[in-house]
Amino acid sequence: QRKNPFGSDDRLASKPVHTHRGDPTYGRPPEGSQTEQRGKDAHSHVGKEVEELCLIIRSTGEVGEDGHVSVTFGQLFETYVTISNKVVGILLRARKHGLVHFEGEMLWQGKDDDVIITLL
Repeated sequence: QRKNPFGSDDRLASKPVHTHRGDPTYGRPPEGSQTEQRGKDAHSHVGKEVEELCLIIRSTGEVGEDGHVSVTFGQLFETYVTISNKVVGILLRARKHGLVHFEGEMLWQGKDDDVIITLL
């Protein structure tokens, strides 16, 4: 049933039946596909947003005694939300890559306005 005898589409005939978790291609789009390109483009776009967030923290924050630039979440939110509405998601991504530090799992507007975000 992998190939339709009534169709002229041979794409299905060349695909593997199943990939398994140990396989390096498991969970990844086929090389050269549009899906792979969209993923690369999205990764690049998010990387640029993280860089922009770090620049904004540097320009709006204050240098502490330890030499790191810090800003409150409320101040950063007010500044960055005019650029992008994904400020919390970008902050989480930046923390994942070791670029910023803040306490807590998630930041909420209003409730966490006094949380200090430090640029590493």
